[in-house]
Amino acid sequence: MPAVADLRPFAAFYFSYFAFQGLFGPFWGLYLESLSFSTVQISVLMALSTLARIVAPGLWGWLADRRGRRRSIILSTSLLSALAFAFVGLDNGFWWVFVSLAVSHFFWAAALPLVEASTAHLTRATPGRYSRVRVWGSIGFVTLSLVGGALLELLGLRNLPWAVLALLLLIALAAWFVPEVHAAPRSTSRQSIAGTLRRPQVLALFACCFLLAFGMGPYYTFYSIGLQQAGYGKSAIGWLWSVGVICEIGVFLLMPRLMARFTLEQLMLASLLVTALRFVLIALLLAQPAVAVFAQTLHAFTFGVHHAAAVGLIHRYFAEQHQARGQGLYVIASFGVGGSAGGLLGGVLWPYGGVTLTFAVSAVVTFIGVLVSWRWLRSPSAMTHG
Repeated sequence: MPAVADLRPFAAFYFSYFAFQGLFGPFWGLYLESLSFSTVQISVLMALSTLARIVAPGLWGWLADRRGRRRSIILSTSLLSALAFAFVGLDNGFWWVFVSLAVSHFFWAAALPLVEASTAHLTRATPGRYSRVRVWGSIGFVTLSLVGGALLELLGLRNLPWAVLALLLLIALAAWFVPEVHAAPRSTSRQSIAGTLRRPQVLALFACCFLLAFGMGPYYTFYSIGLQQAGYGKSAIGWLWSVGVICEIGVFLLMPRLMARFTLEQLMLASLLVTALRFVLIALLLAQPAVAVFAQTLHAFTFGVHHAAAVGLIHRYFAEQHQARGQGLYVIASFGVGGSAGGLLGGVLWPYGGVTLTFAVSAVVTFIGVLVSWRWLRSPSAMTHG
């Protein structure tokens, strides 16, 4: 079967997976606020998706590497995630929502690292092609951000849980078509994963991913609430989220050219530096529409460049028999530990300083990542397996 045809199921999965996030991310915080939850309760509930990425990816990645059956895990966990989420909209109590969301996110967090490992393997000969497949996730996100904002203006936030459930079922449908990918080891190296994790470049990479995700934690939790407080309507909020992802789509399409011109380490450094600037703009000038739009265009670096560089470096650093766990550890360090810690800290800071204080802290944390990247992750001659 032609290589392009082989990658279509992965493109469909990315589209549906991030379509879910395109609806959930921008609007779920507003839905929780409509239930009269406190800012701390909102930050806890919003952090569940990132907390799940601390436990789930490592467990499922280990199981996939051990059993060599990624597809069955991708499919079963996608179905179980939808089943658990079906209970979220049945009651508005905090603990009911907490438990239902926690179970759903635990299964939801399993699939993406396994899909990432398979896609990275299939595009290993031409790494830039990874971004051409992954871009469909960004297209899914922006589509639902735009459509979701308009629909919620008409239907009201009370119907959001059922729309989210429909997208989780779409993920399960897409998972059905994802094929099994059997990856042969790239070398006869028997280095343990613990040995890989002790290497300075790997530690620096995970530190950079953690720090950027820490800074992004408040963004995913409170950015929409901050926009609403600044006077933006739901449609405008959806458009602003979409601007960021549209720019992300553009940079994914350009990634083969960028990777041919710059090293992955240089791209990682650029992503951290630009993200620090973005947080400064959000902290100080969010109420200015032109600045808010410009800050969103920088999402091309915050996610597009950063994610492509991170996935590429992990594929380089980890042996093939450790790929699923390597991608899982990336999710744990970034979206899991980093995103959770940042989101929870945002819940503490928000009542005292709102947008200004919360995103100023995000800027400082991300700039620390710039220093880590500059000191320990700027050499293109890092050791590789094989």
